[in-house]
This record gives sequence, structure tokens and C-alpha cells, in this order.
Amino acid sequence: MADSLQDQLRKAGLVNEKKLKKAQRVNHAAEMERKAHGAADDDPALAAQRARAEKAKRDKELNEQRDQQAQRKALAAQVRQLIELNRQPREKGDIPFNFVDGRAVKKLFVTKRHQDHLGSGLLAIVKLDDKYELVPTPIAQKIRLRDPGTVIVCNDAVTTSAADADDPYANYKIPDDLTW
Repeated sequence: MADSLQDQLRKAGLVNEKKLKKAQRVNHAAEMERKAHGAADDDPALAAQRARAEKAKRDKELNEQRDQQAQRKALAAQVRQLIELNRQPREKGDIPFNFVDGRAVKKLFVTKRHQDHLGSGLLAIVKLDDKYELVPTPIAQKIRLRDPGTVIVCNDAVTTSAADADDPYANYKIPDDLTW
């Protein structure tokens, strides 16, 4: 039988005994390392199957992230469309209406009619980009279902008939110059 490659290299004078033993130690250490980490029983079929399973898991996670992002975009587009289609025409108002947005107190100048509607719960204030818009309360409730952070002020509608029946001061008129 023919000599091994190691013997042939040694006879040709390309390697010496010291280099051969060092190579054997490195090979033996690598084999022990593979056995210690469970890679000794890895055959190509198992490794390929494991790689396919990991890739499928990563792909599934990426698809879920893309789906969630697409849903967020769709909700934002719905909110924008609801606001743009239902916002009240902006009239030059001279009455300041103060409200809280986050930690800041903001001021919106509205007309007397808008002020009354905001107070009675017929209108609501929503935020579109960096501007504030007035929309009807039912629309604001639809917006709140999609994005609660967009609706800034949405008062509950006040029923005047029930409040008037029990009010002892119902017969007294509030002066026009009194503002709260």
C-alpha cells in the first residue's frame, strides 16, 4: 500500500517530525472541541435542516414586523383621512380656548359658536401633524379607537334637559360679559 501523505511529505523533506506532531495536536484539539460542543454528531443534513428552521424563524419574525408596520401606517392613514374629511372650516376667532396637550397648555382662537360646541361636547380638538383641528365628537371617538394620542380634547355631550330640571338657578340668565 502507498505511504500516507504525512510520510510522503516527510520523505520529500517538506515537513519534519515536530511539525507533524503539532498538526496532529491541533487536529485532536479541534476534534475534542467539536465533541464537547455537540457538533460531533452534525451531519450535513441535520445542519441544513437546522439552518432552514432558523431562517424560517427569522423570516417569520421579519414578516410579523412588516405586518405590524403596515397596520400602523394604515391606521395613521385612516386617522388622517377622517380628520381631513371632517374638520370644521377655520373661521377667524377672537376667543382663546385653552387646552392641555401633553405637558403644555396650548391656546386655540375660536368663534363663540365653536367655543359653545367645544364646551357642550359637540366638537373635539384633534392633532394633525403639528396643527390642531376641530372635528365633530362622533368622528373624534372613531379616531380615538384608532389612535388615542391624536384626540386632545373631547368633552362628553351634556344633556341640558336633565340638568335644567334640577337646577334652582335655571330662571336666572348668565351675563354676557362673564367668561370662565
